[in-house]
Amino acid sequence: MQAPSFTRKLTKLMFENRVLSGMRPTGALHFGHYHGVLKNWIKLQHEHQCLFFVADWHALTTHYDDPSAIEQHTWDMVIDWLAAGVDPAQAILFIQSRVPEHAELHLLLSMITPLSWLERVPTFKDQQEKLGDKDLATYGFLGYPLLQSADILIYRANLVPVGEDQVPHVEITREIARRFNHVFGRERGFEAKAEAAILKLGAKRGKLYRKMRTDYLEQGDISALAAARALLDETQNLPLGDRERLFGYIEGGGKIILTEPQALLTAASKMPGLDGQKMSKSYNNTIALRETPENVTKKIKTMPTDPARIKRTDPGDPSKCPVWQLHLVYSDDAKRGWVQENCRSAGIGCLECKQPVIDAIIKEQGPMRERAEKYLDDPTLVRNIIADGCESARKMAQETLRDVREVMGLNYS
Repeated sequence: MQAPSFTRKLTKLMFENRVLSGMRPTGALHFGHYHGVLKNWIKLQHEHQCLFFVADWHALTTHYDDPSAIEQHTWDMVIDWLAAGVDPAQAILFIQSRVPEHAELHLLLSMITPLSWLERVPTFKDQQEKLGDKDLATYGFLGYPLLQSADILIYRANLVPVGEDQVPHVEITREIARRFNHVFGRERGFEAKAEAAILKLGAKRGKLYRKMRTDYLEQGDISALAAARALLDETQNLPLGDRERLFGYIEGGGKIILTEPQALLTAASKMPGLDGQKMSKSYNNTIALRETPENVTKKIKTMPTDPARIKRTDPGDPSKCPVWQLHLVYSDDAKRGWVQENCRSAGIGCLECKQPVIDAIIKEQGPMRERAEKYLDDPTLVRNIIADGCESARKMAQETLRDVREVMGLNYS
């Protein structure tokens, strides 16, 4: 009696929004990562089907000369994901290099991607300038936006959470998907297959689909196009291949092989570093997610403050103090008012001002340390989570690659 319910649940997952996001393995994560990425992942995993992956191949594009730390950094980072609250029961966690379909799709997409598209990605020149001490005159570095596109397209993800600086990467992915679909999307017998798929919608839905398709193709009715897409999204008993054919058929085109993703803009991290700059390992101003309470206390107590407060009796200005930026993250309005009043009147010293921030960060770390403890005690738990995630991710990737090979004429034996 349970099977139909389970099948419906499984079918539903195939049609809901699919989110794809990854991180390069840089080792233990800090609170900049937590407030900038992980809190958003934790929210998204309850709203959509999510895949989160370790981008270890991407790490090689800039650190190919010394890959020795990648393995340990990978496991440290995954433990931090789990400690922060990323739930393997809600999201698929995997390692990029363990799903070789990423590499094959990257290769196949390279056959149709103009070189100029890669050269115009803004981060290409930015990274070359920032990492001027490294030899980045490699195809791997030039082609990393295409590898990112393959990462997204191999799962037909339609939502990609990114900051504003990463939007161009999603845009080039959309262009590549569009170009691929234009070149290869016209499968043999497409119209007949699309008409057969309409019959699977049922008489009522099929009639409605035909009307909306006609309204769009003959009258240019954009609302009919949106309504037809919504109709397909709501039809849960339609095979994925037929669904993609009907998406393409609405617009008079061919089967949509690769899904054009949308950028899901995320707010920039509000977590400043210990010196008031952006929290970053390169600035040596971070607090790690699993930093010991003693280290957290020491780091914050030694933070610089308003340079005008040389003595305890000197009044200060919170806007000129890096500690105030942490109060904006961790303190409520009452506590901030207390800081503003007593800092400006020298009613409190800097150590008194810092203590509520210390307490708040240590409190936030408590559940993280507790969740991490079992994975640190038994590393096989982490390996098993990743192994299961890699298996699930690979099955999804193989479905896409099967369709890609077919339309490219590579499915012969």
